[in-house]
Amino acid sequence: MTTPENNVWSYGPASGYDAGTDLTGYRVEATDGHIGKVDKHSAEVGDAYLVVDTGVWIFGKEVLIPASAVTRIDLEEEAVHLDLTKEQIKDAPEFHSDKHLADRQYREEIAVHYRTGGPFGGGPHPA
Repeated sequence: MTTPENNVWSYGPASGYDAGTDLTGYRVEATDGHIGKVDKHSAEVGDAYLVVDTGVWIFGKEVLIPASAVTRIDLEEEAVHLDLTKEQIKDAPEFHSDKHLADRQYREEIAVHYRTGGPFGGGPHPA
């Protein structure tokens, strides 16, 4: 199922995200294992995302994950589960919060990256 562009940056209704929940510090799980911890997050409508610190897994790289990739939030375990593989996350464009957080073009690159093999349809996004 293809997710429209404006929903890429929104939590899905089944994710369990409750407005006002601070996800900072939550463990992040890809479909094939642990990838890091939530460093920052936004719940802004139409602009929701996670910034995940991958720690030593990919040499301290931070990645920006659109909120629509979140499949489930476990409040008891303080864990966020994603519909992405470790490889998809590892191959994401480099992220630097001071440079990219407000950059709309970078956000589109991220959306396209995850859309081509992630929860957004599994095929290339038409230009």
